Amino acid sequence: MKNINFKQVAATALLFSGLGATQSYASEVEHFSIGTAGQTGVYYVVGQSICKMVNRETKEHNLRCSAPSTGGSIANLNSIRSGGLNFGTVQSDWQFHALNGTSNFEAAGPYKELRSVFSLHSDIFTLVTRADANIKTFDDLKGKRVNVGNPGSGQRATMLTLMKEKGMTLSDFKLAGELKSAEQSQALCDNKVDAFVMVAGHPVANVKEATSTCSTHIIDVTGPAVDKLIAQYPYYSEAKIPGGMYEGTPNDVTTYGLKATLVVSTDTSDKVVYNMVKAVFENFERFKRLHPAFAQLNPEEMITAGLSAPLHNGAVTYYKERGWIK
Repeated sequence: MKNINFKQVAATALLFSGLGATQSYASEVEHFSIGTAGQTGVYYVVGQSICKMVNRETKEHNLRCSAPSTGGSIANLNSIRSGGLNFGTVQSDWQFHALNGTSNFEAAGPYKELRSVFSLHSDIFTLVTRADANIKTFDDLKGKRVNVGNPGSGQRATMLTLMKEKGMTLSDFKLAGELKSAEQSQALCDNKVDAFVMVAGHPVANVKEATSTCSTHIIDVTGPAVDKLIAQYPYYSEAKIPGGMYEGTPNDVTTYGLKATLVVSTDTSDKVVYNMVKAVFENFERFKRLHPAFAQLNPEEMITAGLSAPLHNGAVTYYKERGWIK
């Protein structure tokens, strides 16, 4: 009879027991996703930062978060609606339009299952130009090479909204570029475009890249068309980019903006939303240190400002526990 190595048998049994426990744990973990935008923008940092907070506590709540780079606000909203994403970072204007089935969402109709989670930093409409392009106002973009943003991005849609108010179309430009945010700074400095627009919290990496690599200006975006948009839509307001934040722009830049918001749908469970919100607000000081645009955030404003869609029940439960809402 062949000798049996009982120590080896025991070790093997222990190994498979451990594997079984690992597989069991893995099968219990629920994964969810947060759509962001280009990797050089603040939305990507938002998603990664939230996931960092959530994933620190995976052993407690059995949730695991990922935050892929996406096409931006409109792409995120469409993906949430189709079930491709759970959450998405979106501009407050496109949250409003998705909920009500207006503007870019008219064909799809109102998205009544859309829910708010909280708002974040201010997203500021930003026009960056080459210093040698002789662009001093928004109207000077006519006849120039302008990167308006990739299809599906909030920046492109916001740009088109302002252009419509001013009676402009893409044909007014010598070139209407569709580069993603991560590509447009190099295009500007390589003299492939004369200007690009961003709708972002500041400071933002790709604006910093452009302004430190080549000679640029950030232009005021003001006037009757902007004033009309601010008066007509509650999610717009005047905004400023501080002078000296970027090379080539020593003075404050006056423009307008809105709020970055985090949204979800009723298809995502109360458990997931509750624990995601809890992870952020119970590590709030740590969260705010992850990007300069987060430094001025405060919970009271975050659970009201820029939110058109109703709050998700999971978020409401946590906010009531904290005494922030009744």
